[in-house]
Amino acid sequence: MRAMLFEETGRPLVERELPTPEPGPEEVLIRVHVCGLCRTDLHVVDGDLAPARRPVVPGHQIVGRVVATGQGVSALHAGDRVGVPWLGGSCGHCGYCTAKQENLCDHARYTGYQKDGGFAEYCIADPRFCFPIPDDYPDLQAAPLLCAGLIGYRALRMAGPGKRLGFYGFGAAAHILIQVARHQQREVYAFTRDGDTTAQDFARSLGAVWAGGSSAPSPVELDAAIVFAPVGALVPAALRAVRKAGIVVCAGIHMSEIPAFPYSILWGERVVRSVANLTREDGDEFLALAPKVPVHTEVHPYPLARVNDALNDLREGKFTGAAVVVVHEAPTPADQIPAP
Repeated sequence: MRAMLFEETGRPLVERELPTPEPGPEEVLIRVHVCGLCRTDLHVVDGDLAPARRPVVPGHQIVGRVVATGQGVSALHAGDRVGVPWLGGSCGHCGYCTAKQENLCDHARYTGYQKDGGFAEYCIADPRFCFPIPDDYPDLQAAPLLCAGLIGYRALRMAGPGKRLGFYGFGAAAHILIQVARHQQREVYAFTRDGDTTAQDFARSLGAVWAGGSSAPSPVELDAAIVFAPVGALVPAALRAVRKAGIVVCAGIHMSEIPAFPYSILWGERVVRSVANLTREDGDEFLALAPKVPVHTEVHPYPLARVNDALNDLREGKFTGAAVVVVHEAPTPADQIPAP
């Protein structure tokens, strides 16, 4: 099979021919159709995270079909269309796992980081961590739901039920979550890179009541803020924007250093919290909700051979919405669901 391998930090992925893997006990083999691109992929290849297994096939927003099952697999069958997220497995018996917090398991394994991911023609997955994909979504539309959508949805839940939300950074996750927030009749205030009028216009087109640079003060007092951008300096900015008892959620797996800030902007029972990965419960809830909104993902397809171009374009902020790597089947325009 063709695969794009991460071999050395800071270097482009390398195309290789690898043996097609075979599923072992309690595993399934998936023929990859598409794989969404995520900022976490950048953190892996740029060395922001602790060293991944090397070589490894990155990519963790996989949509494809099961083509073979290993011994003991009964929940999935050949032909099933599934999605594979970042959280690719956990031990299943520690205190976190038994409390439905497998996202915090010390022995969790992550797709495209410790396990080969979706920048390849086939991948192996744990069937317990595969989600059925709603029929409403063609492959290209579904891929961004599996990380930008799922972890963004967990961040939205952690932000509480407040009406006025600030989104700091307006990329793949924010463009999905604003649609959910609108469905829940909430207001979204979008804070982008200073001067990024393209992202600000994009946010307003999706229903943001205000959009401006992240250095600007919020036009209203926010109930909660979600920091999607991996920029630590945005945490004090978000704290200054939320009301007393407001919540600031850090939604990324990596963030630059948070600068010192005065206690006065935390005082008043404000809360700063992080989101780590996702749970299967998050996946079940969000993938049932998405068609009801309905969530429409704006996608920019790249062929597998151009995954390095996609990573560079993401790094440089050259597109709005989400990038998706097409491996086997590219949907036609007629397959797209209508925008809300």
